[in-house]
Amino acid sequence: MLTRREWLRISAGAGAALSLNPRLLEALQSQALMTKPIPSTGEEIPVIGLGGRWISTNSTPEELAGHRAVLHALADGAPASGRVFDSAAGYGGGASEELAGQWAEEDGFQDQIFWATKVNVAGRGGGSVREADVRAQIDRSFERMRLDVIDLDQVHNMGDPPTQLGVLQEYKQEGRIRYIGITTTSEGQYDALARVMRDYPIDFIGVDYAIDNRVAEEVIFPVAQDEGIAVMVYLPFGRSRMWSRIGDRELPEWAAEFDAHTWAQFMLKFVVAHPAVTVAAPGTGDPEHMIDNLGGGRGRLPTQQHLHRMLQLVDSLPGG
Repeated sequence: MLTRREWLRISAGAGAALSLNPRLLEALQSQALMTKPIPSTGEEIPVIGLGGRWISTNSTPEELAGHRAVLHALADGAPASGRVFDSAAGYGGGASEELAGQWAEEDGFQDQIFWATKVNVAGRGGGSVREADVRAQIDRSFERMRLDVIDLDQVHNMGDPPTQLGVLQEYKQEGRIRYIGITTTSEGQYDALARVMRDYPIDFIGVDYAIDNRVAEEVIFPVAQDEGIAVMVYLPFGRSRMWSRIGDRELPEWAAEFDAHTWAQFMLKFVVAHPAVTVAAPGTGDPEHMIDNLGGGRGRLPTQQHLHRMLQLVDSLPGG
């Protein structure tokens, strides 16, 4: 399976690599990033954010320098900047929260970030947990990210919703967490997720969705719209499957009709065009990829006719 970096290298001969298009990058960065409202409050957030799973204690110093630059690419340069950084207590053994918080504080852009993280002491959909353990993990997130208030904290992977959402609700009532929610990237948990969405007073969900992974459209998005719940999309490149399926194909010329200049922007614009989607949070440790991703939130979105054509194209690719 091709990684995105491998795809960019292979495609460089056709001029697809971002480093070969400085004028395009400059033009993209000059445009404001689209925003959408969080249904529970109306607060507007950019439609493209950043998933922070790539920050790890196993990263080399060179990789960490690049990761730090990714956060700058996310937060710097309004009106072109993003805000949403999504992490989890378990990402990188806590390094994702800790290093992102350290870098943002030291480099002076902590207040520019919409800080989202996740709590789960139950494992992936595990059994019941102790409230004290949930609070301890949440408190560590505050310490690691060097925050007095977390913007969004979600229960990770559907772990014991009654207990963990109950604790998050207490923090929200105290004003220490602004929004709460729950996540899964497993289709087998969609029915349970839908029940939680109907039964609990949550602001957000996080779910997998991509142009080649559209089950959430049928099962989850209608509930989110009915209940007024924001949707954060994970894995918008189809768990990286799409890079292999695209291969060395050039982006179709008609993608320019909705201001998609790269395949990443093509895929992200499909995702954020859905009315239920509030923000997409693709993960990357490469600042150039971050800039490219932000381009998916600028300019025009595809029309219904474009979306139909996009689906026809993707469904015709190998591996569909």
